[in-house]
Amino acid sequence: MAAPDALLLMGVSGSGKSTVGTMLASKLGWKFYDADDYHSQENRMKMGKGIPLTDQDRFPWLCSLHDILLREVASGQRIILACSALKKMYRDILIRGNTNQPLKCGAPGVEEKPAEIQLMVVHLSGSFEIISGRLLQRKGHFMPPELLQSQLNTLEPPSAPENFIQISVDRNLTEIVATIMEVLKMK
Repeated sequence: MAAPDALLLMGVSGSGKSTVGTMLASKLGWKFYDADDYHSQENRMKMGKGIPLTDQDRFPWLCSLHDILLREVASGQRIILACSALKKMYRDILIRGNTNQPLKCGAPGVEEKPAEIQLMVVHLSGSFEIISGRLLQRKGHFMPPELLQSQLNTLEPPSAPENFIQISVDRNLTEIVATIMEVLKMK
């Protein structure tokens, strides 16, 4: 497989996606996007009240992220996206756009073959205890710790044929970043 155009750092809230992504982007010289910055105000309010998002809540958000990936990759920019992407369907939308739903990504009324992005998925995984401990220490984030179990219930870990690696968040930040960089060298 060719070297990826983009890295998707996925996992439940509190798994370290933004922290790992920021450090990795700095070391690689890639552009970093945090998917949380692209949630609608309605989604933020819903999560802030402890209400899990539905697939329908997520589709427009995922399409926006797909469009960002396409734009950046088309301009020659390699990017890192920190996004929960808990279900395979969500990761498929990030790669190919929303090809199986009435809602399409991209310009309205424009029919074209969906563009695929060469994406490597990095699944940051950890135990409920470790991640909930992190969430309890986090201040000023719209995602309450009470939604962690809902996210774990929704999680569909990546599997073949997805291009992915899984890294335990039990490791320290430097080790996690070094492992990802080593895997990228092999691609």
